Amino acid sequence: MTVETIASWFRSLQQSITSGLETLDGKAVFRSDVWQRQEGGGGDTRVILDGDILEKGGVNFSHVHGVMPEVIRSESRSAKFFHATGVSIVIHPDNPYVPVIHMNVRYFEMRDEPDGPATDAWFGGGIDLSPAYPQEADVRFFHQTLKEACDRHDPAFYPEFKIWCDEYFTIVHRRQMRGVGGIFFDHLRPEDEADRERLFRFVREIGETFVPVYTEIVNRNRNRAFGERQKQWQYIRRGYYTEFNLVYDRGTHFGLKTNGRIESILMSLPPQAGWYYNFQPEENSEEEQALAFFQPKEWV
Repeated sequence: MTVETIASWFRSLQQSITSGLETLDGKAVFRSDVWQRQEGGGGDTRVILDGDILEKGGVNFSHVHGVMPEVIRSESRSAKFFHATGVSIVIHPDNPYVPVIHMNVRYFEMRDEPDGPATDAWFGGGIDLSPAYPQEADVRFFHQTLKEACDRHDPAFYPEFKIWCDEYFTIVHRRQMRGVGGIFFDHLRPEDEADRERLFRFVREIGETFVPVYTEIVNRNRNRAFGERQKQWQYIRRGYYTEFNLVYDRGTHFGLKTNGRIESILMSLPPQAGWYYNFQPEENSEEEQALAFFQPKEWV
């Protein structure tokens, strides 16, 4: 199985997800922005705006390659060339009761020669939910769906990747998670070709889980009434989301350090966000109750 085969599937995943999200929204459609990377490769950034449900969303496919950037070289990464391909998604809904969702699935390969065999390769990715107003039934449904997807490949995956997600998507300076977690995994290195196929099947299953799980959660909440207070809280949570992506997110940092395309890198940012000095939710309010969800917890 070649990197081109993997990239081709990622491209088809982008198409299926954008189609599914357009059906879910029912109004807006994705705009495609195909781009080329001067050093090698390129991608297709698809953005949806001002829909009935989706205020802003991005589904980005990329397959970039070339000389290994000096900024990511190390003793363990001494290869001269690389390939990186994957799909990255962030959706910001309009209704504060509909959660933000993020997913990324990717493959990285290093080589000593441009057309030589891979000297190292791994899969990575994850999917997590960031509601402003978490609903316990939705959070449990989300985690149960991910656990079932993981269990079909390895029963050790969900407990390990759930903890990894909780730890990774923590806004350290605020001592809270940016949402309610999900799964996160990286550096899944295949031992041989059969193992590469096994891990790729797992990554494909996670990718194919996105549309059904998000559709269900959206449809549970899309018609809930909201007002100015709920929008203010949504903007505060979006602000925290922005802080995480700019301060801690590895994908953002990788893109910035490797001359990535800035519009694609920052597509994850919300259309509007808010920062209110020392904001404290009212006692026993929905907002105060929401804070209890943004700490690690067992959901299944």
